[in-house]
Amino acid sequence: MVFHLEEPAERNLMYERVIREAMRADDLRMYLNESVLRQVWTLHFLPRGVRKRWEHRFPDLRLAA
Repeated sequence: MVFHLEEPAERNLMYERVIREAMRADDLRMYLNESVLRQVWTLHFLPRGVRKRWEHRFPDLRLAA
């Protein structure tokens, strides 16, 4: 699947999929941009448990919310 990252909806969909489905930390590093993730964190549709784990691990995201 190809995502056009300049399109916010496609970028957000790709980020949601990577966050939910990545199997390795390298996958996260390869596909996610930290500053973009902080900017769009509240726009993602994530399962409550996934969001909670990410915000626990990365408190900056909670502050961005």
